[in-house]
Amino acid sequence: MCSIVGLQGNFKADDLIAMLKASKNRGKDASGIFLDGKIQKGIVLNDFNDENAYSLGLGHNLLAVHNLENRTSHTQPIAKNTLTLVFNGEIYNYSSLKNLLAKLTKNDNINSDSELLINLIDFYYHEDLLRAVSQVNNLLDGDYAYAVTDGNNLAVSRDPLGVKPLFYTDNAFASSKQCLKGDIKTLKPGHILYNWEEIAPKTDIFQKRFETDNRKLEKLLKLAVLKRVEDLNEVGVIFSGGVDSSLIALLLREISLNKNLKVTLYAVGKKDSKDVVAAKCVAEYLGLPLKVHDITESIVKDSLKDVVQAIGENNLMKIGVGMTVYLASKMIAEDNIKVAVSGQGADELFGGYNRYLNSYRENTLDDELRHDLANMYHVNLERDDACSMANGVELRLPFLDKNLVEFALNIPVRYKISGFDDKLRKNILRKLAFNLGLNKQIAYRPKKAAQYGTGIDKILRKKVLRDTDIEEYLK
Repeated sequence: MCSIVGLQGNFKADDLIAMLKASKNRGKDASGIFLDGKIQKGIVLNDFNDENAYSLGLGHNLLAVHNLENRTSHTQPIAKNTLTLVFNGEIYNYSSLKNLLAKLTKNDNINSDSELLINLIDFYYHEDLLRAVSQVNNLLDGDYAYAVTDGNNLAVSRDPLGVKPLFYTDNAFASSKQCLKGDIKTLKPGHILYNWEEIAPKTDIFQKRFETDNRKLEKLLKLAVLKRVEDLNEVGVIFSGGVDSSLIALLLREISLNKNLKVTLYAVGKKDSKDVVAAKCVAEYLGLPLKVHDITESIVKDSLKDVVQAIGENNLMKIGVGMTVYLASKMIAEDNIKVAVSGQGADELFGGYNRYLNSYRENTLDDELRHDLANMYHVNLERDDACSMANGVELRLPFLDKNLVEFALNIPVRYKISGFDDKLRKNILRKLAFNLGLNKQIAYRPKKAAQYGTGIDKILRKKVLRDTDIEEYLK
């Protein structure tokens, strides 16, 4: 995870530097800039001084997930022929695309996701940047946001589900809203911002409908988890003891038995809250280490400002869930772990929320699930990303793997919700969890929203907010 920023028009270099400073929490290890054709890497933001005016600038802050001997050499922007690129994210089919590119170009000297991406775009580039970016995006399996310019045109792109954030105004873009001023828009998932005009993809994974073989669910979920940790030696799991995070933890434990991967679970909640009790039970069952952040009124109060400013909203539900992610990722960062895994997305894929019963009764559940997944980028994903990155922790989401999402959307709803009074829901996922080794108590634990299961919502509403004006934190 990193941060990317960009400016176009008549601006000062210090304007671009200010954007990088505002998003430095997303990439604390190194910084680099591109200004009108010139790349500078390894710059110290606080020492930078340039009063000249420029017309196009790109910036990048690096979060080094791996311990690199020379971080400056891995800093972006990077260039290839006429192209310059900044990239944030992970390409999970890196190896297969690298092999493909080597066959096409005889070039196998590629050592990072960003190098792979710019070489792919360069291969498809024939004086048409938009076409090249569109073709490359169709090849990618990953979570990403990136910007690329050929010196005349600028293309900014985002992954199909919007796992990585990207915001823009009429002449600037950034990974974080805090970098921007004025009328801030969100680049929609899968869209390309080409010369400041937002262009929709020709194909939409939420509109694809086909027959499915439910036996593939296990394989796709295992692969989705593996892809997100195969480059790691240790990972944290944001853990509630519910079926989603418990299934992720189970699969990670299985992976850790075959590779050098340390897995630690991190739970947040009031002492003896439902989530904490469940998390301790599951951790013991799985034999995985668990760290618990016992929250109190003072902890919630002390964390409130950071969470509200990270989210950039006063929505109480978002704050309650966001604080769970914030406090869990804070523990993870304190253990010097750079990557966390979460079960986000399972409820939208498999019909986990209680409100889906109404849609089931009205025979509109399939449409609502597709709608919710298509829109969760600005409901859940940007919130969770902002709260984890406030602590410099990259969040990876196996349930939002592109291939898994396409498959799960086409599982008939009768396998997700069994009837009008189905109090548990997510039946096919629970059955899979049970078959893979979770006991019945864990696999069929009723859904409890994070803000309620942790006790955070009650503390906020009944204690903290009585004498706190959230609006003051947004000024």
